[in-house]
Amino acid sequence: MLAYLVLLLAVLSRILPHALHSTAWNFTAVGGGLLFFGSRMGTEGAGFTRASAAKLASALAVLMATDYFLTVFVYQYPFHTSAYVVTWVWYAAICLLGMGLLEKASVLRVAAGVVASATSFFLISNFVVWMGGTVITMYPRTLAGLGACYTAAIPFYRNDLVSTAIVAGALFGLPVLATKIVDSIHAAQHNNLPLA
Repeated sequence: MLAYLVLLLAVLSRILPHALHSTAWNFTAVGGGLLFFGSRMGTEGAGFTRASAAKLASALAVLMATDYFLTVFVYQYPFHTSAYVVTWVWYAAICLLGMGLLEKASVLRVAAGVVASATSFFLISNFVVWMGGTVITMYPRTLAGLGACYTAAIPFYRNDLVSTAIVAGALFGLPVLATKIVDSIHAAQHNNLPLA
């Protein structure tokens, strides 16, 4: 249930900036949310099961619907499925990364997941923009054009990396912190020590 609430947070982090007439500059909960969702997809040690596939399919359906809504109703562009295939594959890959890497989370694994998530999206999505996808070509198909595309996307990458780190850090770190606090309170009560 918590994984689906996190998925809802990821969707809202993409929609609300437009509803509030502000720009998010790619500061969303999508990367961290997908890592967390993926970490909750599997059953301890069972690997990728039918239940995992159903959870992944439901997450993809929600994110696909969000892409459609934003494209058609917010940006008011025609929707071309082929323009989003790479993004949808990325969504699935980040869920699977979370499932494989973060089912047993540690600080190092969460940090690796954050860097892999934000960096892979930066590299892949901007390469597709440079290639022109199916809609428009914004940059010349030269090495200089590719460099210009990546350079223009650096502010978005930075914000995506920071937002993914914040969201993943909170989702994976706060439960650990809460457990440590509860354990220290129980230890203090057991030893009749003052709490402060």
